[in-house]
Amino acid sequence: MFDCLILGAGPAGAAAAYHLARRGHSVLLIEKDRLPRYKACGGGVSPIVAEWFDFDFSPAIEHGVNRLRFTWKMDDPVEADLPSEEPFWMVKRDRFDQFLVEQAVAAGVQIEDGCPALGLSPCDDGWEVETSRGRFQGRYLIAADGAEGPAAGWLGFPVQKRNYARALELEVPLDHRPDSTAHFEFGLVKNGYIWMFPKASGYSVGIGTFRGQEETDFLGLLAEYLPSHGLSLSDSEARPARLNIWNGHIALHGRRCLLAGDAAAVTDPFTAEGIRPALLTGVRAAEAIAAALGGDSNALADYSQRIRREWGDSMAWGKRIAQVFYRVPSIGYQIGIKRPTAPQRMAQILVGEQNYGDIAGRVIRRLTTSFLPGGGR
Repeated sequence: MFDCLILGAGPAGAAAAYHLARRGHSVLLIEKDRLPRYKACGGGVSPIVAEWFDFDFSPAIEHGVNRLRFTWKMDDPVEADLPSEEPFWMVKRDRFDQFLVEQAVAAGVQIEDGCPALGLSPCDDGWEVETSRGRFQGRYLIAADGAEGPAAGWLGFPVQKRNYARALELEVPLDHRPDSTAHFEFGLVKNGYIWMFPKASGYSVGIGTFRGQEETDFLGLLAEYLPSHGLSLSDSEARPARLNIWNGHIALHGRRCLLAGDAAAVTDPFTAEGIRPALLTGVRAAEAIAAALGGDSNALADYSQRIRREWGDSMAWGKRIAQVFYRVPSIGYQIGIKRPTAPQRMAQILVGEQNYGDIAGRVIRRLTTSFLPGGGR
């Protein structure tokens, strides 16, 4: 009987495991894939997350970004410097996730990787997980098994509330280290954008739609976009990704269980940022489980409320901004990106220095006014 079972060894699960073990609790981290494993992901992480840990992340960081460049149909560029002293981190998920797991194991976590969970059932003192290697019991359980993981459904959470976004991602190799600029192209793809993030030996390139479910020729759009940067699809393998976009406030706690990371649908509805909220939910889940193990009967419900305050309230505004921006993105780009202060505000949101609530009133008012006859004058 472990104090806590955690399904999924991504950033949320590994962060929760580490912080619980550091508090002296017994933790089993169960991961369906063998580690390290490739994960399709842009890999952008705000350095603000370092505040939640007591170890140095530098061994897991591939590159740093200190400048953003936005374009509309590969033209009309807008650039902005990031406000933080430390560059925005760029990571590869196989290396980053493995690094987090290694910190958790060093803190005392037991890991079972290559071990798919087959089902869950409540027991008198907690939960029992059936896996390909047998059954394990824990007093509490954290479901952090990703956007497509089954645990939320097994636990009875409203998975119909999920808003899945489609994306395609690939690694484009270079024979040199790219500069420190992250690129965002808003004009080629409907209800989304193309991103190009520098890594140590090339770029992570992706394309996604974050609102609506229209079929889009992602590969064709990337083949059109990449040559503008002297790149091509020829040396890369494109991999599909599925993102669980924030879609409204839901309870993230149940009987002796919590949701964290993509299983909790915390991905940013405008930028599709997912690593920072995954780490946040992992850290807060550990705090809640530790409090519950200490006898606090309200700790799990408090977790849902805390994530709502610290992340969900901002995402509610982010969703409204996304709905207005993507309704007429050509105007959205002119009003939401090209205004003198707009790129800097976007940069501040990415690094965690502001949230959507800080800017939502002005942005939504400007965008909606511009849609009215004569509103853009």
